[in-house]
Amino acid sequence: MKFREAQAEIEQLVEKSRTGETNLAYVDEAGFAQAQPNRTAWTEKGEVHLITAERGKRLNVLGALISNGTLFTAKFWETTTAAAFGGFLGLLLECSGKPLTVILDNASIHKAKEIQPLLALLKGKGLTLYFLPPYSPELNRIEKLWHKMKYEWMAFKARSAALLEADVTEILDGFGSKYRMTFC
Repeated sequence: MKFREAQAEIEQLVEKSRTGETNLAYVDEAGFAQAQPNRTAWTEKGEVHLITAERGKRLNVLGALISNGTLFTAKFWETTTAAAFGGFLGLLLECSGKPLTVILDNASIHKAKEIQPLLALLKGKGLTLYFLPPYSPELNRIEKLWHKMKYEWMAFKARSAALLEADVTEILDGFGSKYRMTFC
Protein backbone atom coordinates (compact mmCIF):
# COMPACT_ATOMS: atom_id res chain seq x y z
CA MET A 1 0.00 0.00 0.00
CA LYS A 2 2.70 2.51 0.98
CA PHE A 3 4.70 1.52 -2.10
CA ARG A 4 1.81 2.37 -4.44
CA GLU A 5 1.15 5.65 -2.60
CA ALA A 6 4.82 6.57 -2.96
CA GLN A 7 4.72 5.76 -6.69
CA ALA A 8 1.77 8.13 -7.16
CA GLU A 9 3.38 10.88 -5.08
CA ILE A 10 6.66 10.57 -7.00
CA GLU A 11 4.77 10.86 -10.29
CA GLN A 12 3.30 14.15 -9.03
CA LEU A 13 6.81 15.34 -8.08
CA VAL A 14 8.08 14.38 -11.54
CA GLU A 15 5.27 16.41 -13.12
CA LYS A 16 6.15 19.45 -10.98
CA SER A 17 9.75 19.16 -12.16
CA ARG A 18 8.63 18.91 -15.81
CA THR A 19 6.78 22.21 -15.50
CA GLY A 20 9.93 23.86 -14.13
CA GLU A 21 8.30 24.63 -10.80
CA THR A 22 10.98 22.67 -8.94
CA ASN A 23 13.96 20.40 -9.44
CA LEU A 24 13.78 16.78 -8.40
CA ALA A 25 16.80 14.73 -7.36
CA TYR A 26 17.14 11.03 -6.63
CA VAL A 27 19.90 10.78 -4.01
CA ASP A 28 21.86 7.85 -2.63
CA GLU A 29 25.35 6.75 -1.81
CA ALA A 30 27.31 3.81 -3.22
CA GLY A 31 30.61 2.20 -2.40
CA PHE A 32 33.04 0.88 -5.00
CA ALA A 33 35.62 -1.74 -4.04
CA GLN A 34 38.94 -2.54 -5.64
CA ALA A 35 37.73 -6.14 -6.12
CA GLN A 36 34.73 -6.23 -8.44
CA PRO A 37 31.48 -7.68 -7.03
CA ASN A 38 31.19 -11.31 -8.12
CA ARG A 39 27.65 -12.57 -7.78
CA THR A 40 27.74 -14.89 -10.79
CA ALA A 41 30.26 -15.65 -13.46
CA TRP A 42 30.44 -17.80 -16.58
CA THR A 43 33.49 -19.88 -17.39
CA GLU A 44 34.30 -22.72 -19.73
CA LYS A 45 33.45 -26.14 -18.35
CA GLY A 46 36.33 -27.45 -16.27
CA GLU A 47 37.92 -24.01 -15.77
CA VAL A 48 37.89 -21.91 -12.61
CA HIS A 49 36.82 -18.28 -12.74
CA LEU A 50 39.50 -16.28 -10.95
CA ILE A 51 40.12 -12.63 -10.26
CA THR A 52 42.61 -11.31 -7.76
CA ALA A 53 40.82 -9.81 -4.81
CA GLU A 54 42.87 -6.90 -3.58
CA ARG A 55 41.54 -5.63 -0.31
CA GLY A 56 41.55 -1.94 0.37
CA LYS A 57 39.44 1.07 1.14
CA ARG A 58 36.17 1.62 -0.64
CA LEU A 59 35.63 4.64 -2.83
CA ASN A 60 32.32 6.13 -1.71
CA VAL A 61 30.18 8.27 -3.97
CA LEU A 62 27.28 10.48 -2.94
CA GLY A 63 25.16 11.06 -6.00
CA ALA A 64 22.10 12.98 -7.13
CA LEU A 65 20.38 12.08 -10.37
CA ILE A 66 18.61 15.35 -11.18
CA SER A 67 15.39 15.71 -13.15
CA ASN A 68 17.13 17.82 -15.80
CA GLY A 69 19.23 14.76 -16.71
CA THR A 70 22.43 15.80 -14.97
CA LEU A 71 24.37 14.00 -12.30
CA PHE A 72 25.81 15.74 -9.22
CA THR A 73 28.37 13.72 -7.24
CA ALA A 74 31.00 13.82 -4.54
CA LYS A 75 33.66 11.09 -4.19
CA PHE A 76 35.74 10.31 -1.12
CA TRP A 77 37.74 7.48 0.43
CA GLU A 78 36.28 7.94 3.89
CA THR A 79 33.11 6.54 5.43
CA THR A 80 29.96 8.38 4.45
CA THR A 81 28.85 10.36 7.50
CA ALA A 82 25.78 12.41 8.30
CA ALA A 83 27.92 15.56 8.21
CA ALA A 84 29.22 14.71 4.72
CA PHE A 85 25.66 14.00 3.60
CA GLY A 86 24.39 17.31 5.01
CA GLY A 87 27.17 19.21 3.25
CA PHE A 88 26.37 17.40 0.00
CA LEU A 89 22.70 18.45 0.26
CA GLY A 90 23.73 22.06 0.87
CA LEU A 91 25.91 22.10 -2.26
CA LEU A 92 23.21 20.33 -4.28
CA LEU A 93 20.58 22.89 -3.29
CA GLU A 94 22.97 25.76 -4.06
CA CYS A 95 23.61 24.37 -7.56
CA SER A 96 19.90 23.75 -8.14
CA GLY A 97 18.95 27.41 -8.41
CA LYS A 98 15.31 26.67 -7.54
CA PRO A 99 13.34 24.71 -4.95
CA LEU A 100 14.57 21.13 -4.77
CA THR A 101 12.85 17.92 -3.72
CA VAL A 102 15.20 15.07 -2.86
CA ILE A 103 13.98 11.47 -2.99
CA LEU A 104 16.00 9.22 -0.68
CA ASP A 105 15.89 6.16 1.50
CA ASN A 106 15.76 6.02 5.29
CA ALA A 107 19.46 5.47 5.97
CA SER A 108 20.47 6.64 9.43
CA ILE A 109 22.82 9.31 8.01
CA HIS A 110 19.85 10.88 6.21
CA LYS A 111 17.98 11.42 9.47
CA ALA A 112 20.79 11.82 12.01
CA LYS A 113 20.12 14.11 14.94
CA GLU A 114 23.40 15.97 14.38
CA ILE A 115 22.30 17.34 10.99
CA GLN A 116 18.73 18.30 11.91
CA PRO A 117 19.64 22.00 12.40
CA LEU A 118 21.28 22.05 8.95
CA LEU A 119 18.29 20.29 7.36
CA ALA A 120 15.96 22.87 8.94
CA LEU A 121 18.10 25.68 7.50
CA LEU A 122 18.09 24.04 4.05
CA LYS A 123 14.34 23.54 4.25
CA GLY A 124 13.99 27.29 4.72
CA LYS A 125 16.02 27.76 1.52
CA GLY A 126 13.80 25.46 -0.56
CA LEU A 127 14.89 21.88 0.17
CA THR A 128 12.25 19.20 0.68
CA LEU A 129 13.20 15.64 1.63
CA TYR A 130 10.92 12.84 0.42
CA PHE A 131 11.66 9.61 2.29
CA LEU A 132 10.76 6.41 0.49
CA PRO A 133 8.89 3.61 2.23
CA PRO A 134 11.18 0.86 3.60
CA TYR A 135 12.32 -1.81 1.15
CA SER A 136 11.53 0.14 -2.01
CA PRO A 137 14.88 0.93 -3.67
CA GLU A 138 13.28 0.51 -7.11
CA LEU A 139 11.56 3.88 -6.55
CA ASN A 140 14.94 5.62 -6.37
CA ARG A 141 16.20 5.96 -9.94
CA ILE A 142 19.83 6.45 -8.91
CA GLU A 143 19.88 2.83 -7.72
CA LYS A 144 19.73 1.85 -11.41
CA LEU A 145 22.79 4.01 -12.08
CA TRP A 146 24.81 2.31 -9.34
CA HIS A 147 23.82 -1.10 -10.72
CA LYS A 148 24.81 -0.18 -14.29
CA MET A 149 28.14 1.21 -13.10
CA LYS A 150 29.06 -1.86 -11.06
CA TYR A 151 27.74 -4.61 -13.30
CA GLU A 152 27.73 -3.23 -16.86
CA TRP A 153 29.98 -0.22 -17.37
CA MET A 154 32.96 -1.20 -15.21
CA ALA A 155 35.04 -4.05 -16.61
CA PHE A 156 35.28 -7.10 -14.38
CA LYS A 157 38.80 -6.82 -12.98
CA ALA A 158 40.75 -6.06 -9.85
CA ARG A 159 41.93 -2.46 -9.55
CA SER A 160 44.45 -0.44 -7.61
CA ALA A 161 42.97 2.47 -5.66
CA ALA A 162 44.15 4.92 -8.34
CA LEU A 163 42.66 2.86 -11.17
CA LEU A 164 39.38 2.41 -9.29
CA GLU A 165 39.06 6.16 -8.80
CA ALA A 166 39.96 6.82 -12.45
CA ASP A 167 37.37 4.30 -13.70
CA VAL A 168 34.60 5.64 -11.46
CA THR A 169 35.48 9.23 -12.39
CA GLU A 170 35.40 8.40 -16.11
CA ILE A 171 31.88 7.04 -15.82
CA LEU A 172 30.59 9.87 -13.62
CA ASP A 173 32.13 12.51 -15.90
CA GLY A 174 30.84 10.74 -19.01
CA PHE A 175 27.31 10.31 -17.71
CA GLY A 176 24.80 11.61 -20.23
CA SER A 177 27.22 11.44 -23.17
CA LYS A 178 29.30 8.27 -23.20
CA TYR A 179 27.27 6.54 -20.48
CA ARG A 180 23.50 6.76 -20.85
CA MET A 181 20.41 5.41 -19.13
CA THR A 182 16.79 5.39 -20.13
CA PHE A 183 13.78 4.99 -17.88
CA CYS A 184 10.56 3.30 -18.83
